[in-house]
Amino acid sequence: MRRLFAAGVVFAVVAALCEVAAIRLFGHITDEVLTTRRLGEFWAPASIWLGLAAIAGVTSFAATYSTALGAERFLLALRDRVYAHLQTLAPDFSENRRLGDLMARLTDDIEAIEELVGSGLVKALTTAASVVFFAGAAFFIRWDLALLTMALIPLFLVVSKVFAGRFRTAAARERYSNGAMNSVLEEGLANQPLVQAYNRQEAESRRLHREGGMWLRANMSQAWLSGLYGPTVQVIETVCLIVILGFGAWEIAAGRLTLGGLLAFAAYLALLYPAVQSLGELALTVSEAAAGSDRVIEILKVRPAVTDAQDAVPAGRGRGLVEFDRVAFTYPRRGRQVLRNVTFTASPGKVVVLTGPSGVGKSTLAKLMLRFYDPEAGRILLDGVDIRRLTRRSLRENITILHQETLLFSGSVRDNIAYGRPGASLEEIVRAAEAAGVHEFAELLPQGYDTPVGQRGRLLSGGQRQRIAIARAVLRDAPVLVLDEPMTGLDEATAAQVMKPLLRLMAGRTTLLITHDLRFVPEGARIVELSPVHREERIRLKRFARTHPRPLTTDGPSLTDRRTTNP
Repeated sequence: MRRLFAAGVVFAVVAALCEVAAIRLFGHITDEVLTTRRLGEFWAPASIWLGLAAIAGVTSFAATYSTALGAERFLLALRDRVYAHLQTLAPDFSENRRLGDLMARLTDDIEAIEELVGSGLVKALTTAASVVFFAGAAFFIRWDLALLTMALIPLFLVVSKVFAGRFRTAAARERYSNGAMNSVLEEGLANQPLVQAYNRQEAESRRLHREGGMWLRANMSQAWLSGLYGPTVQVIETVCLIVILGFGAWEIAAGRLTLGGLLAFAAYLALLYPAVQSLGELALTVSEAAAGSDRVIEILKVRPAVTDAQDAVPAGRGRGLVEFDRVAFTYPRRGRQVLRNVTFTASPGKVVVLTGPSGVGKSTLAKLMLRFYDPEAGRILLDGVDIRRLTRRSLRENITILHQETLLFSGSVRDNIAYGRPGASLEEIVRAAEAAGVHEFAELLPQGYDTPVGQRGRLLSGGQRQRIAIARAVLRDAPVLVLDEPMTGLDEATAAQVMKPLLRLMAGRTTLLITHDLRFVPEGARIVELSPVHREERIRLKRFARTHPRPLTTDGPSLTDRRTTNP
């Protein structure tokens, strides 16, 4: 990218030099050919002029193309970096923000940043070079006229500075309004069945109109400033040209300047002032880009809740022995302790059922196992090793999770199953599908395994989506299995059908089954019932933390352990 931008600067500078030489030739032709009427001396400078025009055209095209290519590559790399950074953050980061606003930051705001540090920087350098060249050529013709010209240039800079501050404020409002409007669009389209079922179409339209109206007003503020800036600068430019031409005419009358010299000087001014104006417009672009960059930098400044330790080691494929040792955890943003003194062991080939009322922290245990977060106290061990000593990638290779909401992509049935192990052969995918009960309905779909499942799998039933998720887990074949409310949203008959492949999936693995519905608990499973941390205890713990700022390892039971002998 840097080489492309550097090439763009070089080509643009060459094109500007060609323009400087061509204007000088124009002055020479005026004085030596047109004024003296010696037409025989026209062809040599005219041929050179044509050659300069051809070189300027080629280099100008090369400058534009190389700059555009560098800008697009910069956009691609920056968007990849921001998206990759988002993938390192805990899932709660995206869940606590409006998806449409995040989308706007990954698209429009990043494009604005490119205009600031990519093509905008190239334009600034080449325009500045053009100003130097044209001003230098003007000094070569008449230094006193050139000084007068330079004295008028600060007017352009003052006007640009006045407009730039206001433009940045307007641009920040436009970026915010754009993100809010995109969020309304995303939410309305994602929840369209609910909107129609509750007859809320008009209300959603009003929401969009309200946000769109704010976006319109923000855009019009920018348009007002941009529209006013152009005529203001044009008036200043006209005043400058009139002053210079008037002074030049007086010099011609006194015999101190030729007509060709004045015309060449005027031509340099005709290119110099627009170049200065472009620098002023670039200040407006920088103001707009700065508003977008603030929103992107806000994301990049968020640090991952968990990172690998410097001495972290790969886990390899483990046996699957999971141990929670006096684990406590408080969500950073919520400031409320959800787990305290959680201790249990899940052995290979056994099923541990984690149950309890909503909000007690059952799903939080899964997030801690996957190291989306680290516990504030206690340890979680995999095969006797603290998972904080393992690399996150290798740890997660040992764990398969089925989320409470069945998560599918908009690809085909085959794509969604293969997501568990990219590169798996079709035979392996089919075997996993047969084990999960997918094969029987996949064969009946219009395109078989290549049938698209729609956005988030909405073209399939709830049971079909769940079985595809099970097939994905079967294909992944990890020693530890976490099932987070696998029967959510399923009727009893469908749940019973889904339970069959789930039991096959559990066989031989360490299984943590998170559920509040004990109807489908496997026989012989160990049941761990979590109890909420009472408000009085949370207050006491917070006060204790203020006076004793060290990790809390409080005593007292936070769960009940029992077994079941029947499903």
